[in-house]
Amino acid sequence: MREIAGWKHLRSGKVRDLYTNDSGNLLIVASDRISAFDYILPTEIPNKGVLLTQLSSFWFNFLQDIVPNHIITTEVPAELAGRAVVVKPLKMFAIECVARGYITGSGWVEYQKTQSVCGILLPEGLKDGDKLPEPIFTPATKAEMGDHDENIDFVRAADIVGYAAAERLRELTLQLYTRAHDYAATRGIILADTKFEFGIDEEGNIYLGDEALTPDSSRFWDAQTKSSFDKQFVRDWLLNSGWDRNSTPPALPDDVVAKTQERYNSAFTLLTGKAL
Repeated sequence: MREIAGWKHLRSGKVRDLYTNDSGNLLIVASDRISAFDYILPTEIPNKGVLLTQLSSFWFNFLQDIVPNHIITTEVPAELAGRAVVVKPLKMFAIECVARGYITGSGWVEYQKTQSVCGILLPEGLKDGDKLPEPIFTPATKAEMGDHDENIDFVRAADIVGYAAAERLRELTLQLYTRAHDYAATRGIILADTKFEFGIDEEGNIYLGDEALTPDSSRFWDAQTKSSFDKQFVRDWLLNSGWDRNSTPPALPDDVVAKTQERYNSAFTLLTGKAL
């Protein structure tokens, strides 16, 4: 956590640091930290925070006709250029809004046990990585630092945020996912799933907040090979490293850092048409 003139530190998450100023606006700074399995790893990925911020800004602009976003300005202190944004304060909904178009990850684990994900019954015989008949809304709780997010069904999500809000968040989540999925397909990328976070302002208007459609919050696959452009590479290395998931994660080797950075950069370039 760094000192920033004119801004007071509020809190830090797994990846981002949050500050406020006298006007009540918020400064979100994306660090180069990387998390996996709800742990912050001891090794950083160089320039990752810049990439997350720039890619989120691309998607915020691309999707703003569906739902407004929280960004006020990208004019930030010089030392944070490219990796920070000033945003409006929101009361964030206490659920993560996940859309899945393909069965994999924790959804695949749950499907093998129940043939369903978050209470949604799915067809028999699906294999890991298969496309679903249609995208599904699979919310999750927001865990405190060090705890694990929990997939929940729509009924529990409605209990947490209210039925009308849950319905609207489901609608927005699936609209955003579908738009992004269809665009990514034109760039040779499959958007398998993604997570959104929403909040409301003092007038009760809903905004898209946090980040949008980054390799941290999404699964991006090469459309031809289904190789990943996200942090699945890091997850796989950790799973094969012999690490006990009840202990502090090990440091990432240099080649894993370099290959992760390469995957993130490839996703950025393919999706935006620009080099970082």
